Amino acid sequence: METRVHLPDSEPPATIREVVAALKKQKLMPKHDKQSWGDWINFENKKTVISIESIRGLTTSATIEQAEGEDETFVTIIAAFRKLGWSGEDEDGTYAL
Repeated sequence: METRVHLPDSEPPATIREVVAALKKQKLMPKHDKQSWGDWINFENKKTVISIESIRGLTTSATIEQAEGEDETFVTIIAAFRKLGWSGEDEDGTYAL
């Protein structure tokens, strides 16, 4: 399952380091993996990943790709983005995390 998250338009971009730090505060083990085709945040011993859109290390949106059976990891990731002030987005529009 994929969940799209983003910063409100009124907020300045966050750094990927800020996102990684917020995930660490939630007791996750994130690793930023920068590739030529995009940026990813992977988690130790997990299949859930975050595809994070980045321009020069700054980000305003990401897609959480939740692996089956990793509900607790997903809830923890959402909590980290909530603390950063991000919102969710689906076909009905923006919603609070």
